[in-house]
Amino acid sequence: MSEENENIEDLTPEDNFSEETHSEDNQSFEGNHFYDQEENNSEDTITKVTGMYKDWFLDYASYVILERAVPAIEDGFKPVQRRIMHSMKELDDGRYNKVANVVGHTMQYHPHGDASIGDAMVQIGQKDLLIDCQGNWGNILTGDGAAASRYIEARLSKFALDVLYSPKITEWGVSYDGRRAEPINLPVKFPLLLAQGGEGIAVGLSTKLLPHNFNELIDASIKILKGKPFTLFPDFPTAGIADVSNYNDGMRGGRVRVRARISQLDKQTLVITQIPFSTNTSSLIDSILKANDKGKIKIKKIEDNTAAEVEILIHLPPGVSPDKTIDALYAFTACETSIAPLGCVIQNHKPLFIGVSDMLKISTNRTVDLLRQELEIQLQELETKWHFSTLEKIFIREEMYIDFKLYSDKESLYEYMYKRFESFRKMLMRDIVDEDLQKLTQIPMIRITRFDSDKADELIAKLEDEMAQVKHHLAHLIEFAIDYFTKLKEKYGKGRERQTEIRNFDTIEATKVVLRNTKLYVNREEGFIGTGLKKDEYVDDCSDIDDVIVFLRDGKMMISKVDEKKFVGKDIIHVAVFDKNDKRTIYNMIYRDGKSGSSFIKRFNVSGVTRDKAYDLTQEKLGSQVLYFSHNPNGEAEVVTILLRQVGSVKKLKWDLDFADIAIKGRASKGNTVSKYPIKKIELKEKGISTLRPRKIWFDDTVQRLNVDGRGELLGEFRPNDRLLIINQSGKLKTIIPELTSHFDEDMIILEKWHPTKPISAIYYDGEKERYYVKRFLIENENKEEIFISEHEKSQLEIVSTDWRPVAEIIFAKSKGVQKENQTIDMEQFIAVKGIKAMGNQLTTDKLKQVNLLEPLPYEEPVEEVPAESEMNQNTELTDYNIELDDDGQITLTLE
Repeated sequence: MSEENENIEDLTPEDNFSEETHSEDNQSFEGNHFYDQEENNSEDTITKVTGMYKDWFLDYASYVILERAVPAIEDGFKPVQRRIMHSMKELDDGRYNKVANVVGHTMQYHPHGDASIGDAMVQIGQKDLLIDCQGNWGNILTGDGAAASRYIEARLSKFALDVLYSPKITEWGVSYDGRRAEPINLPVKFPLLLAQGGEGIAVGLSTKLLPHNFNELIDASIKILKGKPFTLFPDFPTAGIADVSNYNDGMRGGRVRVRARISQLDKQTLVITQIPFSTNTSSLIDSILKANDKGKIKIKKIEDNTAAEVEILIHLPPGVSPDKTIDALYAFTACETSIAPLGCVIQNHKPLFIGVSDMLKISTNRTVDLLRQELEIQLQELETKWHFSTLEKIFIREEMYIDFKLYSDKESLYEYMYKRFESFRKMLMRDIVDEDLQKLTQIPMIRITRFDSDKADELIAKLEDEMAQVKHHLAHLIEFAIDYFTKLKEKYGKGRERQTEIRNFDTIEATKVVLRNTKLYVNREEGFIGTGLKKDEYVDDCSDIDDVIVFLRDGKMMISKVDEKKFVGKDIIHVAVFDKNDKRTIYNMIYRDGKSGSSFIKRFNVSGVTRDKAYDLTQEKLGSQVLYFSHNPNGEAEVVTILLRQVGSVKKLKWDLDFADIAIKGRASKGNTVSKYPIKKIELKEKGISTLRPRKIWFDDTVQRLNVDGRGELLGEFRPNDRLLIINQSGKLKTIIPELTSHFDEDMIILEKWHPTKPISAIYYDGEKERYYVKRFLIENENKEEIFISEHEKSQLEIVSTDWRPVAEIIFAKSKGVQKENQTIDMEQFIAVKGIKAMGNQLTTDKLKQVNLLEPLPYEEPVEEVPAESEMNQNTELTDYNIELDDDGQITLTLE
């Protein structure tokens, strides 16, 4: 065979055409004639196959693009996916079906073999949206495949039944063999393509649509219907962290950088808890091992503990920096991947390159159109039912059936009935046709004799109400569609919150962004802690890699890793998430040494310890017991009252003890003596203040979190009662105790240390009055979030300032061709400080173009009184003293 013919055979798509296409291709072979018919007797003469190669290739390319690889924008399905969902609907009886049965049923519509159908069905099932799966469907985290189709089962999810099917408005076509009808497109009333994502490689083009968040898509659709702007970013089922700054609306040329979530478990161990999209734990570990072999990183070993959630432990050799290793993992392994989206869909039988925003607009508009069609069909059915009910009522009430015996043929009977109904035509919505009369003549006599006119009127009135409601929905179609999307979110949106965290990778530190994604519980009496004890006492939010510190009544302390359920010892008096770097949390304790020994008081903090090792905070004598315990996040020192039992000649049985007089030592210290006599009771008399220096707090704008590590902007030095002031663009403000776990709204415009006597100044536009106002006020309730502008929907905050003497520049808009000069406002002189609910003074009735804050006027802030360092440390001079009571109950101090 010639080289040309060999190339032709190589390009023949033997496995990619239906039987029908094969037959057409065979005709093309015969039609193009390999041999010249006029010289068919000459075996040496061969005619060139002019144009055949080109036609075949274009036919093949078109077929693969339209019928295989690229989804349709109308319903978001490729043909095989659409046929699977159609088959599942035909088989649906509420019970699970073997996937093998579904695959076999789908082959009536899809002529390309069971393997492609089974693989496509597993992919749909793993996205956990349309198919309710049972059995082993594989694991997208590990890359494990699903079990054979004869072992796993499936049925349609409730969501799929609600949004995918509506036979009355479905456009139907004929299957490949002409035996059955199949949908050309399913009437999907949801942006399914963007929710599931998808990719495919065709001939000459490809598509890669990233998955997006279920709830965010609904919110964006509602914004489209309301004419509001929106943005869409991908959300991956593998979670992780994504930088979408170059997403480019999902079009060609865009990039999304996705990172694994890596944190430091200890000095020599890193843990990966989330992986990048498009990877799995196997490929991720392979890339780490390859980087290690190439000398890019240094690791000791890797453990893959992944099951329902990802857990990859990376053990480091001694002397290797965990922080540098994390950076190296992102730089040289699949812990960071770059995904190139490519928005390509099929519209009107042609490929269309389009962004995700336009895709959502098309989907939203199509949903509105589908809802309109359903309403129109519903209205038509109601009108038909009303029409016949009214005819039936007239027919029976007028006793038209009595004269039926006078008419021997249908024509004369219908002529009689038309004449009888002539006077009632104005009561009807449409003209009477022969089909209506035929239904009337077929009414059973028993139904006529039992006819209840009142019930008929009730039915007709009900139908009229339903028709009025449908007509109202049609007249307000956009509001109806918004309500549809809102109900869809309320019904199915729970549990579909965003999984992928959106971050900027330029300045982020991976070890600082571990989220607390589970809850810690405790059973104090039985001595269990864990995340699975949901019926017991809630302690705090925690992450899977957190440590927990536990104190027992017998004076034992233990630090253990968070687990689902773990026994740590009975009679727990305190449990919390442990931060080994926290030097400010101080524990105050009074304990009895042994069963009948003296009582001691001590203050200590806990830093580095060995996990799961029990530490004794007493003197390790049998029968020792903790009599009083408190944990203090900022080193607070309370005052307690000691009450002794009546023993012998002890005269003073009650006195106060201030923890501020006790020095902070290590956890192993003995402590100072309280009494050698038995203590009956210890009562809290007065809560204390911090005995530590104020804590410096920074705000890292990149990760939107507070920290004490010096990252970001310094907010100030905070004592325990100091608060943060938060003001949002929406006009809301509040003050909070600064906690490192605090979250902040995206529209936050002011975050600073709050000074209660410092006024807040604002200029805002009142939507109801349609005028601008100036106000100055103080916060009246520090524990309440309040809004300081009017709550009208058109009200808008222009500027807000926390300067003592702010100055604003007013720039007026042109009015009738006249431009007023800019005006400078001294806000302190313009208005006095009033209540937060006061409207303020009117600034102007003119329209403003812009309002700017200028440099504030000079002001000397009042000096805040801070205890001298000698005063702050004065209490620590008691470090070397013991506190004891003599027989008369008098306190004496003795050197240790």
